[in-house]
Amino acid sequence: MKTKRTLISIITLCAALSLTACNGSESATTESSQKTQTEATTEAADNSNTKLDDLYQQENQIFSDHQEVWNKVFGMMNKSSADPNGDYADYLAGTVESNKESFTDDELKTLNDDIETIRQIEKQITEIENKNAGSESTDQNDSSEEITPFKSFSGKDLDGNSVDESLFSNNAVTVVNFWFTGCKPCVAELSKLNELNDAIKSMGGEVIGINTETFDGNEDAIKEAAAVLDSQGAKYRNISVDSDSSIGKYASDIMAFPTTILVDRNGNIVGEPMLGGIDDQANYDSLMKQIQSVIDADNKDK
Repeated sequence: MKTKRTLISIITLCAALSLTACNGSESATTESSQKTQTEATTEAADNSNTKLDDLYQQENQIFSDHQEVWNKVFGMMNKSSADPNGDYADYLAGTVESNKESFTDDELKTLNDDIETIRQIEKQITEIENKNAGSESTDQNDSSEEITPFKSFSGKDLDGNSVDESLFSNNAVTVVNFWFTGCKPCVAELSKLNELNDAIKSMGGEVIGINTETFDGNEDAIKEAAAVLDSQGAKYRNISVDSDSSIGKYASDIMAFPTTILVDRNGNIVGEPMLGGIDDQANYDSLMKQIQSVIDADNKDK
């Protein structure tokens, strides 16, 4: 997106200068050079994004190929002693190691082989992201100001209705649950999330879901997610966002599903993400305490 804005700026500038200084052959040559360079930058950015998408798809395919055993791992992540802020492959390996007595020898071999493949994929992802970060650094504003992924939020609910950041400003607290349809622990907590949504409505809260497979308005994924939600009696809002949006990029960095976060009415993330399902009563009680804390702080600010 930044390279496109650069291209527009160059074209607009030359259109203005054409009335005065963009008439000579040297100016025309400069304009052509700038345009060529910008187009090359845009093409390079598009290529890197395509490569990233392909690498993420490779990881998703690994989880899909061995779905049953990986679903066991995802369900154990909230109980693992592994560090979720570290390297993704190390995090997966740590989770498996912490719960290795729960797997057969064949399952452990499958998981460890998959983790090594994921480790190589993650190295490629990191290299591309570092290059992208370097190329975009000149376009960044003051980095000392914290920016949350929910600023300038936009998306659509699964019925196609537009949603913006007023979703958060209208609530004292918004519970945002990240999930995907093939994740059994994610599906298992949907009815409990619906119960939570009903419980906090009168308190000024709301639960929303963001299914990572529905990004970019993927119609097939939206239909499938809607069917799963309906089957679990989950009627709270679920929202599809663009993968290249701030929240889309935030979601792509999530290591464990389901993950639930709390957002205040200013769009700020409050506290630490909760890993694992709230169908576990201890998780549910812990989340309710955090929700009450955010609501209490909101009431004090009024």
